[in-house]
Amino acid sequence: MDMIRVRAVCPPDLTERAMALLGAEPCVLNLHHQPGRVRNPDGDAIQCDVLTGAANEVLRGLRELGLEQRGSIVLDPVDTVFSDRATRTWAKELGARPRAPVWEQVEARIRAEGRYPPSFYLFLVIAGLIGAVGIITNSQILIVAAMVVGPEYGAITSVALGIDNRSRPRVEQGLLALLVGFVLAVVATFLFALLVRGFDFQPEAFERGVRPVSNLINTPNFFSAVVAVLAGVVGIVSLTEARTSALLGVFISVTTIPAGADIGVSVAFASWDEARGSLLQLLLNIVVLIVVGTLTLKCQRAIWRRVSERRHRRPARRTV
Repeated sequence: MDMIRVRAVCPPDLTERAMALLGAEPCVLNLHHQPGRVRNPDGDAIQCDVLTGAANEVLRGLRELGLEQRGSIVLDPVDTVFSDRATRTWAKELGARPRAPVWEQVEARIRAEGRYPPSFYLFLVIAGLIGAVGIITNSQILIVAAMVVGPEYGAITSVALGIDNRSRPRVEQGLLALLVGFVLAVVATFLFALLVRGFDFQPEAFERGVRPVSNLINTPNFFSAVVAVLAGVVGIVSLTEARTSALLGVFISVTTIPAGADIGVSVAFASWDEARGSLLQLLLNIVVLIVVGTLTLKCQRAIWRRVSERRHRRPARRTV
């Protein structure tokens, strides 16, 4: 079963209400209260274990009490549980909800990827250069490697979360990071391709226009949109369920970094039609990923909210 530990610092005037809220929820176990034991911020210590299927309601209640502003709430994962009571409660209360995502944890994962230190731009530039080598040498393996190295999906999901939460600063920061990052990547690949062209390092096949990898990248079509839509859905679902293997599949299925690299390479070799196609491919994928990511977040929240409401409409059950 899935369970999280909640550690809260509660102002004394809110303790009675917080304890009543937690005590009334059957999925809250091992509830513990220590009055006046916490400093910075000062308050009472409250600790409990919560079955994850009910965690969203519990956390929402604590935040509505004001613990987020006047105290603090900390979540810890619980790896292993030995408790017959917890097992019975899980079976009776949650039904189809044992793996309901805890939205605070989901948003924390997305926010962690939505930070833009210098390494974010460095990875984008390096990914673009790897992609440029793959385009010039017609190496699909290097194109896949560039997709894996690129960190742009974190910014894309951060923008989607910002739209979902109506957080304009998050949206603006994410879009600016994407713009600056891809401009740097395109400039770097352009200079690299100019160097290759200047020293005549390009393979003979590329020089003759035999560019199967580049042609796949700079020719956006219906199938490009389909892949971007599916990847957008899988990406958000994998984040909500912490499935890193599925998320890796998203990285290597969407043509963002390769398209940015192909813009720089195509301009350096004066292939203007290919450059325009790659630009369109890049914009198509980013826009679709943001829109689909936002809609998927909204749909998941609505679905789990309805499941939660259905649970609360059921007759109350007592756990022995």
